[in-house]
Amino acid sequence: MTSLLSASHVSVFRDGKTILSDVSLDVKERDFITIIGPNGAGKSMLLKCMMGFYAPSEGTVARKAGLKIGYVPQRLVADHTIPILTRRFLTLRKKADKAALAQVAGETAIENILDQPLHVLSGGELQRVLLARALLDNPELLVLDEPAQNLDVTGQLAFYKLLDRIYAERAVSILMVSHDLHLVMSSTKQVVCLYRHVCCSGEPHMVTRDPEFISLFGDDMARLMAVYNHDHHHAHDHEHDLPHSHDHDHAHDHPHPGGPHAG
Repeated sequence: MTSLLSASHVSVFRDGKTILSDVSLDVKERDFITIIGPNGAGKSMLLKCMMGFYAPSEGTVARKAGLKIGYVPQRLVADHTIPILTRRFLTLRKKADKAALAQVAGETAIENILDQPLHVLSGGELQRVLLARALLDNPELLVLDEPAQNLDVTGQLAFYKLLDRIYAERAVSILMVSHDLHLVMSSTKQVVCLYRHVCCSGEPHMVTRDPEFISLFGDDMARLMAVYNHDHHHAHDHEHDLPHSHDHDHAHDHPHPGGPHAG
């Protein structure tokens, strides 16, 4: 598989603090990778480094020549004092013809809001618009930074279901940061558990058994995820050859956040 985007031994130090330490991550064609971890784990910083928004203190980031990336941020605050229609927002700085716009509008179910002002849209509608805009360039890689963070449970379910369908229907790789463990575990092919460094990585049903995952999220969450992934694994019989990648011959001083929420 061709490597699209990779971080190699990336570290970030800021104000005397270690944000990331020796993190390596490789995104290949048809990957669906979700980065999880508690608050302050450095998840968004890793995305910023890999996207080129922030230069790492150490290490390198490499991308395939001519790689097209579609980016979906956590959220967009639409200013009601600067009225702009959804259709116009989608084509700002984007060279999209009517056919391409119609295609992504259909994919993301936003046809009926194209002529509505951006600032009147609900949170779920706005996230679908941001996803549509990211898809307009027909990207090879879709990068999402906690895209459902500000949605209610119904909105989260709908968004991840939509993302699953796009992954299934498009020749696209996905790299996502999320704290919605119970929702992303069903679709992602690989989970990377981050707490400044890569604690563990691999298929979801394997990661939930890892001592580092249990240390970060607690026994109850680990058991819940293990049961969920056991059922899901047998129901869908996915077969992914993704190695488990972390040695546990050294100790880490992890906080116990007491739950799955991360920022």
